Amino acid sequence: MFAALALVWGASFLFMKVAVAAFDPAQVALGRIILGAVTLAAIMALTRRRWPRERRLWLHMVVVAVFLCLLPFLLFAWAAQSLPSGLSAILNATTPLWTTLVAVVVLPSERMTARRMTGVIIGAVGVAIVMGVWDVVSSPEFAASLPAQLACLGATASYGIAFGWMRRFITGTHTHDSVTIASTQMAVAGTLAALLFPAIGLSPVAWAPVPVLALVALGCLGTGIVYVWNTRVVNEWGAVGASTVTYVIPVVGVALGILVLGERFTLNELIGAVIVIDGVLLVQRSR
Repeated sequence: MFAALALVWGASFLFMKVAVAAFDPAQVALGRIILGAVTLAAIMALTRRRWPRERRLWLHMVVVAVFLCLLPFLLFAWAAQSLPSGLSAILNATTPLWTTLVAVVVLPSERMTARRMTGVIIGAVGVAIVMGVWDVVSSPEFAASLPAQLACLGATASYGIAFGWMRRFITGTHTHDSVTIASTQMAVAGTLAALLFPAIGLSPVAWAPVPVLALVALGCLGTGIVYVWNTRVVNEWGAVGASTVTYVIPVVGVALGILVLGERFTLNELIGAVIVIDGVLLVQRSR
């Protein structure tokens, strides 16, 4: 199950890259959210789980839905138009670093220890190497890709805000299992996506079988069923063991980008990815 989890989450960047060949970024982001919400709602019905009744929980889920789904999915889909899928997967690995920075601000129990700060700094250095910031002046290619790379970092920062909000206002305040919480989050996100679709999701579509299948896989698997798999991995491996999927996702994302799309993987991306993962590992070990 761990391998399936890493494969699907790593492949999500491949699915996005393929999907944006036919759909615009808003259609990819909103489409995956709606498909994920429908998939999880079906799982809720099949497993006879009850939806939460706490009004406060649903209100907090609006914030989580925006920062964990709507905003980052839009940013990643927009970046997929110009960035290799493997590079997006590497930048996605910075999520724990952003989560740490948010946590020390919003959670009274969290402190920025020397080890955590070192991990964040190491991670930042790794990101700079991945991005190739030394080409900021001399390379037109870097200047062209910089907005997309910053969009990916904005998406991971958004994840960090969402996780901090969940820990501050949701964790420990209810008795629902993680599948129910994930389904509730996606139900709210799906509702917001459906409301936004008429405004930003009606651009012409270049229908083709492969991009359509990629979007369906991204929604039903990468934004739906994968949450159930993640719950099983947490139950079997524990939270710490399950969190190691963070290190595998960029490897899978890069490998699929090279094998399926023929993407080029540079030496600075390899070195930077290793440094980012080292920083993340140091941050997570300090907990």
